[in-house]
Amino acid sequence: MVLKIFFLQFFCIVILISSSSSFSNGLDFKLRQAEANPVIIKVSKDASSKFKTIQEALNSIPPQNNRRVIVSIAAGVYREKILVKLPFITFLGDPTDQPIVIGNDTAHDIGGDGKPLRTLNSATVAVDSDYFIAVNMKFQNTASPRIGSNDDQAVALRTSGNKSAFYNCSFYGFQDTLYDHQGLHYFENCFIQGSVDFIFGHGRSLYEGCIIKSIAEKMGFITAQDRSKESMESGFSIQNSHAIGSGKVYLGRPWGVYSRVIYSYTSMDNLIFPQGWDDTMDNQNRSLTVYYGEYKCTGLGSNLAGRPPWVHRLTDTEARQFIGTQFIQGDTWLVRPS
Repeated sequence: MVLKIFFLQFFCIVILISSSSSFSNGLDFKLRQAEANPVIIKVSKDASSKFKTIQEALNSIPPQNNRRVIVSIAAGVYREKILVKLPFITFLGDPTDQPIVIGNDTAHDIGGDGKPLRTLNSATVAVDSDYFIAVNMKFQNTASPRIGSNDDQAVALRTSGNKSAFYNCSFYGFQDTLYDHQGLHYFENCFIQGSVDFIFGHGRSLYEGCIIKSIAEKMGFITAQDRSKESMESGFSIQNSHAIGSGKVYLGRPWGVYSRVIYSYTSMDNLIFPQGWDDTMDNQNRSLTVYYGEYKCTGLGSNLAGRPPWVHRLTDTEARQFIGTQFIQGDTWLVRPS
């Protein structure tokens, strides 16, 4: 994957520490306040930092935190289960040697309460807070599905907070790799790997310039978007990205009755089924309620000839609402360099 290092060099949270003049007048007031007085704490596997685990560093933050806390994470493998509960947290990894956080919990594993973890709690890293940012990080769940099992969901990262952004991050797993649970989210120049439903949830999210890699042996699904009501303003917009990998995969299937996913300006290798999309889940046909669309995509997998009639071949006007950061109200919370 080509990494846009130049972006990361100037991003490196300098824009988060810069003067208030660098912010748009439309940004959330509490976000401007948090960025005005940031603090940095360091994590490393050796003795060069106070904290040797990421969770230890997070636990040191005052519970009423209202400042941007940049957790600077040195290169290395961090085998720990992480829960981010406080707002305004940033994970900042080394762009030349990205740290990796690894776990192997699955939905059927038993938790501390004696009950199965289920998908929600299988995540290696769970973000339950708003205004989270990750830069130059790798997140992995190494659990491999068992043959014939229906409960081996194994999440690498779950993001349940609102207004979170991920830059140059990688997500590795098999089934249910990235749980885009709820809220507004942004993924730029990220790498997402899995086999079944490996981007799923009912978030309203924009994926821009991402590599989406299937490792399915025979058949898989890239997305399983869970928009359960027509009135819900959720959905995944995937633009200027690249779908690659093995097996044959569908672009998506409807976890929610009103599931909504749009691919625009995206290159699709020859691993996409000709019909492109599956309209059935839980033995229910949802072709009359889903909103699946494609706009100016390229590659052998983007041929619309085999797509069913309920798949939207978007016009310029129809596509406009899904393209760009306006889809996720980015003007109110995404900070862009000048």
